[in-house]
Amino acid sequence: MAEAHAHDSDTVVRDPVCGMTVDPAAGKPTTEHDGPIYHFCADGCRKKFEADPEAYLTARDPVCGMSVDRSSAKHMARNDGQRFYFCSSRCQTKFEGDPEQYLGDRPESEPMPEGTMYTCPMDPEIVQDHPGDCPICGMALEPMTPTLDSGPHPEFVDFKRRLKITAPLAAAVFVLEMGSHVGIPFDRWLGHTAFVWVQFLLATPVVWFTRMFFKRAWNSVRNRSPNMWTLIGLGTGAAYLFSIVSMLAPGLLPAQMQDGMGMTPVYFEATAVILVLVLIGQVMELAARERTGDAIRALMDLAPKTARRVRGDREEDVPLEDLKSGDVLRVRPGESVPVDGVVTEGRSSVDESMITGEPVPVEKVAGEPVTGGTLNRTGSFLMKAENVGDDTTLNRIVQMIASAQRSRAPIQAVADKVAGYFVPAVVACAVLAFVAWWILGPSPALSYAFVAAVSVLIIACPCALGLATPMSIMVASGRGARAGVLIRDAEALERFARVDVLIVDKTGTLTEGKPTLTDVETREMDEATFLTLVAALERGSEHPLAEAIVAGAEERGATRTDSTDFDAVTGKGVTGRVDGRTVALGNAALMADLVVDTGNLADRARALQAEGKTAMFVAVDGQAAGLVAVADRIKPTTAEAIKALHDLGLRIVMATGDAQATAQAVARELGIDEIHAEVSPEDKNALVRKLKGEGLSVAMAGDGVNDAPALAQADVGIAMGTGADVAVESAGITLVKGDLTGIVRARKLAEATMCNIRQNLFFAFIYNSAGVPIAAGILYPFLGILLSPIFAAAAMSLSSVSVISNALRLRATKL
Repeated sequence: MAEAHAHDSDTVVRDPVCGMTVDPAAGKPTTEHDGPIYHFCADGCRKKFEADPEAYLTARDPVCGMSVDRSSAKHMARNDGQRFYFCSSRCQTKFEGDPEQYLGDRPESEPMPEGTMYTCPMDPEIVQDHPGDCPICGMALEPMTPTLDSGPHPEFVDFKRRLKITAPLAAAVFVLEMGSHVGIPFDRWLGHTAFVWVQFLLATPVVWFTRMFFKRAWNSVRNRSPNMWTLIGLGTGAAYLFSIVSMLAPGLLPAQMQDGMGMTPVYFEATAVILVLVLIGQVMELAARERTGDAIRALMDLAPKTARRVRGDREEDVPLEDLKSGDVLRVRPGESVPVDGVVTEGRSSVDESMITGEPVPVEKVAGEPVTGGTLNRTGSFLMKAENVGDDTTLNRIVQMIASAQRSRAPIQAVADKVAGYFVPAVVACAVLAFVAWWILGPSPALSYAFVAAVSVLIIACPCALGLATPMSIMVASGRGARAGVLIRDAEALERFARVDVLIVDKTGTLTEGKPTLTDVETREMDEATFLTLVAALERGSEHPLAEAIVAGAEERGATRTDSTDFDAVTGKGVTGRVDGRTVALGNAALMADLVVDTGNLADRARALQAEGKTAMFVAVDGQAAGLVAVADRIKPTTAEAIKALHDLGLRIVMATGDAQATAQAVARELGIDEIHAEVSPEDKNALVRKLKGEGLSVAMAGDGVNDAPALAQADVGIAMGTGADVAVESAGITLVKGDLTGIVRARKLAEATMCNIRQNLFFAFIYNSAGVPIAAGILYPFLGILLSPIFAAAAMSLSSVSVISNALRLRATKL
């Protein structure tokens, strides 16, 4: 497979990480692996690949052509010594049934076609470069990634047009047939022959304009994938053809079907009305699916169409696609930030709620990162573009949501398995109902038998069953995106609803991830002078905590000055001279070397260290002058989030590489259930395996490279969006804001989604369990009721509407 990525310099290839097309001649980033050179659209993709190349070396499913990750493929088969990888068990089964049909048709190196690709939301292995119907379930294919200029789904527009034409015709034929039952004898006024021919002329255009339903039914039979269209095609097709025979050659039908005048029944009105009701259901379903894409379109609409680029003294508005990394852009008040980058000049307040879900605007000054799609509120600033095009956070979010909406939850397997047996069982029920009515029914028995069989076929259409899970997942993915919770796939959402234990990293997850100056204590010197001396000395230090001390000192009023005779004492601290005074800052060992008596400051230092802080002594001119303490502060939202997670039934375990004392201090303050300190990435991974071995369902939340193995090992990995790329890639759920309140929202969303799916499946199963016997005529011996095929069609459509409406309730879920 690796050789497939070795290309000539004039060939356009695909980035193995993100799938974007790359022109090798354009000088994009490259790397070599096992001989071949791989081409990337950006350095970000190259770094991801180099961190774990095997994760991105993919093969293509020889049946459907989809890209398959070899490192995690669940479906594989061998043929003549070669190993083939499949996106699903369905494709594997097809290949094993007839391998020669697929060998050579789709070489592994075949690139995906350019432009918009279409896939089925229920059968994602179906991918093609044009709209159409899924050959497996018959649903309309959808764009894999929606675009702002794509407009409504073509089938949605087409079906609405067809409905406008067919609905009046179906209404007319229905009124004609039903008139005689309410005292309007159209049949006597027109004469029987003319009456039947008028119905035929009205119903036939309806059949013609809904012929795509019969095409789907035929495809389901041809592909051996019986579904709702199989039943609709059988039911309405049988009614229409029977009616034509009855109209043209009534003598061919059994005498039992003739009335007292020798006439045989026709079912043109049933055919027309059923097909129009099915069309109405399809229009409503397509409209609902259009609404599930609102979240993606709303996100895509956040980015402006142009950006104001600054080059020297010249400023110009340019299209977003013309921007390059490194361009300097001006963002004025009220404008959206065009791409990801960093502020270089100016300051402002930026509303990031549309990306993070947090309502409070964030202050941005020089050096602060800004995200494309966020809204600049007050000031004007210059920024340097860093991530442009498909590399922006906004585009990655859109891609992730689109992928999640196409994914399938494991619970869908239940519906798939049932549906696989359901359609043949329904056909058998229809045959049994026909036979039972023919043998045992009243005269005309054959007419009753035909009505019962058609009603069973129509009412049992498993469309509600098929929609139960995908509709909920699509709506939930959009709802999560609006709350800053990005779902990679439906399986992660389902698993998170069942999680028992949440393992959290400390740094960057519970805490802010960067040290800050927390405590300053002096003996006789005023604080401003004391901090001026400390900051001057620490400016020469490369210690990780020095920057925090200098920044904190300046915030508290320290005067900027420099030190001389600076010396860093390894493992102990730093010394030097500031304004003619000898200053030393470090631990107790440094004070002992300098023969400085720390006195009661030592007790205070131990108390601060028990709180998880790093305390350092300060000596001036050989005398203890005070101490400073630095800590990685707990995020303001963490305590409330931990309490909420406990209320949701989760056990919280902290796993951190920090010292035991620091970990215990944080755990005491937050009420964490269990602590594992001074652990390595391998230890975190082992902890996940240990808890899973105890039969627990485990989620892991982290933000660093060291968290990636545990994130991948856990049942559900949760990455902080502010963390390392490899952590995000290893997780099933990503929190854009990067704090634990996002986990609370994700848990609530997961529980609400699974509850919604179960409700949908309950509606679908109960509906079909009750509908089939009623349609077969079980109530006739007791109440004299035999369901009309028209009412069966209406009930079938209403079942789909109920499932869609219930799924759309997730849009209003409070998180």
